Amino acid sequence: MKTIILCGGLGTRLSEETQIKPKPMVEIGGRPILWHIMKFYEQYGYNDFMLALGYKGHVIKNYFLNYHAHQSNLTIHLKSGQVDYNNRTAEDWHVSLIDTGDNTMTGGRLLRLKGHLQSSGRFMLTYGDGLADVDIKSLLDFHISHGRVATVTAVRPSARFGGMQIGNGKVINFKEKPQSGEGWINGGFFIFEPSIFDYLEADTTVLEQSPMENLVRDGQLMAYEHSGYWQCMDTIRDRDSIQAIWKKGRAPWIKG
Repeated sequence: MKTIILCGGLGTRLSEETQIKPKPMVEIGGRPILWHIMKFYEQYGYNDFMLALGYKGHVIKNYFLNYHAHQSNLTIHLKSGQVDYNNRTAEDWHVSLIDTGDNTMTGGRLLRLKGHLQSSGRFMLTYGDGLADVDIKSLLDFHISHGRVATVTAVRPSARFGGMQIGNGKVINFKEKPQSGEGWINGGFFIFEPSIFDYLEADTTVLEQSPMENLVRDGQLMAYEHSGYWQCMDTIRDRDSIQAIWKKGRAPWIKG
């Protein structure tokens, strides 16, 4: 099953970092947060990734094109151009890097991947700026059990995010980032059936607006309630909070 990671946003509230790199490339413990997200999925056996690129997507492309160089000690023979990787190691990942437009919205980015996904069955999707200790096996079991189009992972952070009303696992109301409110919110870590594309219209489609609201209308959006660790990286303060956890050696998103 493929895992889609949305990597195209501007990250304006992290402008100290994102003036020179896309938000998924902001580092935690010397590695991009994108790497941490991919390592998280890898723990559950998912290593087939599709990255939906946008703003400064070339930085992410360069990172993976030069992945061995980033991870290894090198001996470079300048005359011949030969490079020896002295301790060559890399994860067993398949990574597709797809340009989805600098100004495309989240639903539009997913829609642009339709040709790559529609025939491959259900898939997972998350944002390139959030970490959690969600039990992916339990999430998938829940999704399969209810048989609907979509599952969103619901989490309970501070009131600065949008809210969902949930009844017996079904999402009754979905509003992204209202002015106030507390309770369950969209934590990413989605699972979708290919019929999700019926709810997407154009580059301007915001996944968290009409598609989610229409899924709710049709009774096709279910919520997996996660009460464990979850943190998105919207601000410098968020980055520093995640960094502090990593430095303590107790990162919840890494098992063991």
